[in-house]
Amino acid sequence: MKLLVLDGNSIINRAFYGVRLLSTKDGTFTNAIYGFLNILQKLREQVQPDGIAAAFDLSAPTFRHKMYAGYKAGRRHMPDELAGQLPILKDVLRLMGCAVIECEGYEADDILGTLAAAATAQGHGCTIATGDRDSLQLVTDRVTVLPAATRAGQPETVAYTPAAIEEKYGLSPAQLIDLKALMGDSSDCIPGVPGVGEKTALELMHTFGGLDALYETLDTAEMRESLRQKLKDGKESAYLSRELGTICTQVPMDTDVTHYAQKPVERDALAALFAKLEFFKWIEKMGLNVPSEEAAVAASAKECAVAGQEALADVLAHLEKTHTLDVLPETDEGSETSLWVCLPDKSVRLTDWRALMPALCGGATVRTHDSKRLYAALLAAGHTPAEVAMDTRLAGYLLNPLSSDYELTHLAQVYGVPLPADEVGAPAAVFAAVADRLTREVEQNGQTKLLSEIEIPLALVLADMEREGFAADRDGIAAFGQALDAKIKELQQAVYDEVGYEFNLNSPKQLGQALFEDMGLPHGKKTKSGYSTSADVLEKLRPLYPVVDRLLEYRMLAKLKSTYCDGLLKVFAADGRIHSSFNQTETRTGRISSTEPNLQNIPIRREVGREMRRFFRARDGWTLCDADYSQIELRVLAAMSGDPTMTEAFRTGEDIHRITASQVFGVPESEVTPLMRSRAKAVNFGIVYGIGAHSLSEDIGVSFGEAKHYIEAYLAHYGAVSRFMDGLIERAKETGYGETLFGRRRPLPELRAGNAMTRAFGERVARNMPIQGTAADIIKIAMVRVYRRLQAEGLRAKLILQVHDELIVETPLDEADRVSKFLAEEMEGAAALSVPLSVDVHTGVTWYDAKG
Repeated sequence: MKLLVLDGNSIINRAFYGVRLLSTKDGTFTNAIYGFLNILQKLREQVQPDGIAAAFDLSAPTFRHKMYAGYKAGRRHMPDELAGQLPILKDVLRLMGCAVIECEGYEADDILGTLAAAATAQGHGCTIATGDRDSLQLVTDRVTVLPAATRAGQPETVAYTPAAIEEKYGLSPAQLIDLKALMGDSSDCIPGVPGVGEKTALELMHTFGGLDALYETLDTAEMRESLRQKLKDGKESAYLSRELGTICTQVPMDTDVTHYAQKPVERDALAALFAKLEFFKWIEKMGLNVPSEEAAVAASAKECAVAGQEALADVLAHLEKTHTLDVLPETDEGSETSLWVCLPDKSVRLTDWRALMPALCGGATVRTHDSKRLYAALLAAGHTPAEVAMDTRLAGYLLNPLSSDYELTHLAQVYGVPLPADEVGAPAAVFAAVADRLTREVEQNGQTKLLSEIEIPLALVLADMEREGFAADRDGIAAFGQALDAKIKELQQAVYDEVGYEFNLNSPKQLGQALFEDMGLPHGKKTKSGYSTSADVLEKLRPLYPVVDRLLEYRMLAKLKSTYCDGLLKVFAADGRIHSSFNQTETRTGRISSTEPNLQNIPIRREVGREMRRFFRARDGWTLCDADYSQIELRVLAAMSGDPTMTEAFRTGEDIHRITASQVFGVPESEVTPLMRSRAKAVNFGIVYGIGAHSLSEDIGVSFGEAKHYIEAYLAHYGAVSRFMDGLIERAKETGYGETLFGRRRPLPELRAGNAMTRAFGERVARNMPIQGTAADIIKIAMVRVYRRLQAEGLRAKLILQVHDELIVETPLDEADRVSKFLAEEMEGAAALSVPLSVDVHTGVTWYDAKG
């Protein structure tokens, strides 16, 4: 029999620090368990064991603690977020058919040793998986030690055999005990001989062979007198250390190795636990099914039949009887959209669904997954969609914005709906049960209005925006790209000339060598991968070294050309317009993102980047109306904090940045300089984003002390803002999430982390998410209001783009004045705050002109 023995504490520690902090939607940390399972999978593939036993430490003192009070005295306590995962991991292992062994008074190492000795005595093979070197003393012809890989994808590690240990240390496994007795072990507070390190200890072991032989001949042996004295003084400590470092192989436990053979997996219980941990990939890997409270609801769907076009009559009969319709659009390879209809007894796939148009356009209560796709199909067919009653994709996003998967089958696993055995029609089979469950969850969270009045209506707006697209000048973009290319080559050559040779500017390794070794520029610490050439590092050198300025200019222009000039030329549609995709479920704060292409990230801080906007234009005889919220996040901050000074400034229309500069710098408003105002503006917006003194100092080019003073002066003046920010953190700690004025939530498991940096990140998010998220909600509401107003007014104008706090409407010239007027009205009326929302509206034929 081949036994795999796991050093549970060692491996889970390695997993915890090797995998970023993960948690479930209810805040349970899972990264250590997830990493442990990945390591276990790799070990299983490599060892192919017949049985697995995992050994764990207990919190009670062991015989070593009683022997030596200082044993492991300096070791840090296990972080709470790791300690909470230990009992769950043990349950997982037991359900997987693995043995979990603990024994009071002994350590996991002793359990490993006892099983290793038993396997040797009984003629079985044993592999010990650990992240520590302590177990190397246990290696025999039948016992190997395998360093545990952190991730399943890592290459196989080489097992330690007696020959491998001899090659590495020049010692036998048993001699490693005496080696530690001499050199000690700082991680376990084993003292060893004071003043004797690993190099000296190895030399002594190679010369004398062991501790006893060393001390028997110590008085006559050739060695430095200072070393001889250290060994004499440290004799008692050396022998104590040998006792402490010797792994016990006589733990009172079951030592019949055959009793640790793999047991049957408790499939239902393991599936339920994996579902609770949101380990759905592991459910798939192990071929498990999740039992749940929804099983009865979904039972009929689980083995439901899949019907085609011939079942249209059944669909129409169901529709006439219930006036409800559960549908899932599916886009084929040829861009044709078919429709799955979910009936109580079967799933129906319709390629021709014209008969359902009246129901989908207002004649029935419709539920779907990904309403934007359904709206797009209806708009493409020339119909005006009615807003659906439920969108499970959007509901899943609101319930857990930290997830990266909102597909229907994934949501079924998350919310305990069994999947059918046949994958064909699986989403349709589970849809009704998932929709029912998510409806209840959204209601319990108080997010029904957020879903039905903001997100679902917005999906229709986005579908229409994607269909409309934005007209662009293809020839102008191509010519601009050529001009950029010439400038890029010029900058590239200038860098080569200054360095003295040609190299790959895009290679961090080659660039680091050129700048920091060959040119001798100041640099940070060199790592295995070379010097850092990140933008943060180079920006600090930019004012002092022309070569760095040219390099950064080269990077900016190269990205502008490749991403936006070359990239945009690839995505022109047949109608000569660019149709970006807008995603509602991408960001954690609720902002809309733009992809293929991303029109929200065109670099505009430099004039060369702003030039890109000249190539986006209105069609002939039309113009663009560009409406932009003024300082919306600061206005949200004023309203949510109730700060009287900030609130009064916005109510009276005063310059908030000038007022802040006056207070921070202690000068009358009339004496505020442009530089003071600029720095105060950075502080104002930095507070919203939870900026610290270090980041602020780098952003505005002042010392850490000055930046710290600016922030402290700001918070002292805006006292209500300071108290509000502190209150956001406290509420988030109590509830586990940050929340906007409209009920959008962002879970914050980071606040419970033991790591100070992780906890500080959580506090920054707790401060800024309610503000940023509320601003995102307001712009979404504004988009819906503008879209509905255009329809109500019977205008031809179309909302075509949203970029952060900015909306762009393409309008015929004869409608431009009306559109400009109600754009401001609808955007300013999107939320009733204690301070007014302010909108700036400009018009122009190109985006550049309309931006004002």
